[in-house]
Amino acid sequence: MRVTRMLPALVALTAASACAAQSAPVPRAQTPVVVAQAAVTTAPTPTPSPTTTGTARKKVTLGIADITPMGEKTEKVGVGFPIIVTFDRDVKNKAEVEALLEVKPDKPVDGAWRWVSKRKVIYRTKTYWQPNQKVLFTARLSELPGNTGAKNVSRRFAVGAKHISVVNTRKHVMKVYRNGKLAKKIPISAGKGGLVRNGVDVYLTTSGTHLTMGKKAVETMTSSWMGVTDPKDPRYYKEEIPWAVRISDSGEYVHQSAGYYHFLGRSNQSHGCVRATPAGAKWFYTIAQRGDVVKITGTKRKLQWNNGWSYWQLNWTQWKKGSALKS
Repeated sequence: MRVTRMLPALVALTAASACAAQSAPVPRAQTPVVVAQAAVTTAPTPTPSPTTTGTARKKVTLGIADITPMGEKTEKVGVGFPIIVTFDRDVKNKAEVEALLEVKPDKPVDGAWRWVSKRKVIYRTKTYWQPNQKVLFTARLSELPGNTGAKNVSRRFAVGAKHISVVNTRKHVMKVYRNGKLAKKIPISAGKGGLVRNGVDVYLTTSGTHLTMGKKAVETMTSSWMGVTDPKDPRYYKEEIPWAVRISDSGEYVHQSAGYYHFLGRSNQSHGCVRATPAGAKWFYTIAQRGDVVKITGTKRKLQWNNGWSYWQLNWTQWKKGSALKS
């Protein structure tokens, strides 16, 4: 089911998907696996050198408005997680700023930044993070020319277990691998197709590498995304759906099937989400970490790289082209 309010740019790129939640899907503000926000730590700002006219005047021309995900004391993240940094104003000197952003994992892996707007930059690794480690992010903004009054910011992330889920929409099964071993097979029902808008069948589940973005024990899903709000309309629905784990911005979830259990493992009957058995959905919800990998195969609808946290849809060469640095 899908969300009623969406980022304008995303609507144009992805079209709507069929499941609809009342809460809005925004990576920087979406309900995370753990709700409490971890504090951003600040490193000491270097003391400016004295000049002939006295101490240099400190200025702040750029700061950080938000960092995703949250810190090590608040949540553990999956091996596919991105680091999303949002600045408090437009960045004109992107290369200079990017050069001051450091990522130091306990278990090294290649990674690169990609600018997706004037204020937002995203870090993705070449291959998945190694599980069960810490990753330190530091932004040395005080070293930016003309920004001497800014605070250096750091945050340490905790990477949890390696969860890779593979959804085969043709065989109607989701296999969940934990640290390389098959942990559970869950019968599912994916998008049935049949509703084409702007050349896109929005009732099909998108095929590609998704990342889990958040979860709710109960999510309210409605038909308002289709413009259907009249309860007398036969297409109208408003349902409280248990164990909902979001995997895209276009409204796709892995969630418990609202009845229709006889279709699970047999045929695709959803509006785009991955429906699962009550026991399977609850189990998946319980282990889910933001940034876990969910690979979906078997449909003709391709997942767009900027639909939620679907950054693994770009290959490594494509991803690096979004960096402001030459190398």
